[in-house]
Amino acid sequence: MRLFAAVLPPEEAVAELREAVRPLLDDRLTWTAEAGWHFTLAFMGEVRDDALPELHTRLERAAHRTEPFGLRLHGCGHFGDRALWTGAAGDLDAMRLLADRADAAARRAGIPMEQHHRYTPHLTLARNHAQGHGHRQGHGHGHAATPLRPYLDALAGFEGTAWQVDTLSLVRSHLPVSGVPGEQPRYETVRAWPLRTP
Repeated sequence: MRLFAAVLPPEEAVAELREAVRPLLDDRLTWTAEAGWHFTLAFMGEVRDDALPELHTRLERAAHRTEPFGLRLHGCGHFGDRALWTGAAGDLDAMRLLADRADAAARRAGIPMEQHHRYTPHLTLARNHAQGHGHRQGHGHGHAATPLRPYLDALAGFEGTAWQVDTLSLVRSHLPVSGVPGEQPRYETVRAWPLRTP
């Protein structure tokens, strides 16, 4: 299973973001479906079934060691010209701690993880069509890439209403199999654990 640990925004936050993004939707970028709006904490990739019981145990422990924290959707950012995202504000130290604990939980469950970098909370909104065509990957200005500046300017002042993060979710992504261009992955929450209650 392709799995990742995540914080999922509540419906109210999704609705606010939907309103902010709606005027920007066009066919120049590949926009993430709302089902894909989440903050990935630790991406595990393909996980073997026999690693799941240990992973579940360790993620549950990570959740129980972390107190609920306040978060809101905030502003926007980008990764080169590849991706447009909205960020988070609030208790980001607590969010980074939860991300670190989820990463450690996966490692201790024997899942080979990528090199651990300082966590940047981001919820991906759109990707450039040029992304994924190898010769343009990683180069700042593939000629087919749409400039992100107008979208960044439009979302720069976006502030969502704060909510209390009280759940750590384990999400499975089902990659598209149809071969239809632009088809999105399907996301399924496999397990969810409450954060520590005082």
